[in-house]
Amino acid sequence: MKTIIVDGLLALSALAVWLGCIGFIRLKTALDKLHCATFVNVAAGFGVTLAVALRDGWTSRSWKTVALFIATLIMGAATSHAVGRAIFLRDGEES
Repeated sequence: MKTIIVDGLLALSALAVWLGCIGFIRLKTALDKLHCATFVNVAAGFGVTLAVALRDGWTSRSWKTVALFIATLIMGAATSHAVGRAIFLRDGEES
């Protein structure tokens, strides 16, 4: 049963990545595309982290995966904010 749940979480993570790719292709503005990249970062990262925790239990590898996910969230948020501000300023100067 646990294997089915882990496989399902990994499949949902892969689906989130594909959904983000489709959104990235279909959306027009750079800010919208930035939201797709952030969505992939959060959704797929959470699914993989949860799958590792369910598969291994709370081992050192699980804690390292949680720490990596938290670091990715923090750095991804900071990077998305900086890029979004740069896009906003660029578009504001052009109009």
